[in-house]
Amino acid sequence: MHGIIVPLVTPLSHRDAIDVPGMERLLDHVIGGGIHGIFILGTTGEAPSLSYRLRREYIKLVCQYVGDRVPVMVGVTDTSFVETIELAGVAEQAGAHAAVLSTPYYFPAGQTELVRYIGQVVEHLPGELPLMLYNMPSLTKVWFEIDTLRRLADMRRIVGVKDSSGDLKYFRDLISLKTTRPDWSVLIGPEHLMAEAVQIGGDGGVNGGANVYPELFTQLYEAVVANQSGQVEVLSQRVDRLQQIYTVGKYASRFIKATKCALSIRGICNDAMAEPFNHFLPPERARVEQILARMD
Repeated sequence: MHGIIVPLVTPLSHRDAIDVPGMERLLDHVIGGGIHGIFILGTTGEAPSLSYRLRREYIKLVCQYVGDRVPVMVGVTDTSFVETIELAGVAEQAGAHAAVLSTPYYFPAGQTELVRYIGQVVEHLPGELPLMLYNMPSLTKVWFEIDTLRRLADMRRIVGVKDSSGDLKYFRDLISLKTTRPDWSVLIGPEHLMAEAVQIGGDGGVNGGANVYPELFTQLYEAVVANQSGQVEVLSQRVDRLQQIYTVGKYASRFIKATKCALSIRGICNDAMAEPFNHFLPPERARVEQILARMD
């Protein structure tokens, strides 16, 4: 996996129903914007707030609609080992290209426990489904420490790491693991760091803003790869302007709220949130609209 992987939002029409027309418009929008892959049921996809039934339905709907246009990765993180394997089975049967797994949340796991846990997941993965690890310490309370990943690198089904820590020193250490696993994909989550991450040897970004402006992120990635410094600077400034939508609102959920709000303003899908969260109210929506108006 390389380039821009969009961590897709989950368009909802009800607390337990997918907005299918909105999903189709969103998928056509991001694929038309040149993204290199799709990641569903991650943080931006509100996965922990969705029922297992809905997650299974969404996996099937997305994989069927995308077809062979771009690779689809499916988040299977859960507090239950059995549910993780069940979701991986649905993903494999639906034709997904990889499963994505973070550290289990709620009860913090030790690093020795993580190595054993990941080994058990790999052993029980269905078919030939590859596994990408997902470092998200701000939400799971646990890091994939570099020494842990070095031990896990012996498992050939593991194909890389997505890092959302925002720590570039840690990201550099991740890249150093490519000496052991040159086939690994090392991807960064925070979108304002994507250009720098690729410049220092990363393979791309899993960037939420690509839901809204996929062409902006794909163009920036391509400019970095082509070493077009002037274009990188111009496009990076646009990415920085987009970051302002994440300052709207005061709760941690504002990042997903802002993304869904922006998509709603652009007429792509509605802004319904999974409970317990509420979409932006008119004052916040107006601020997002003002920021988007300055993007063009």
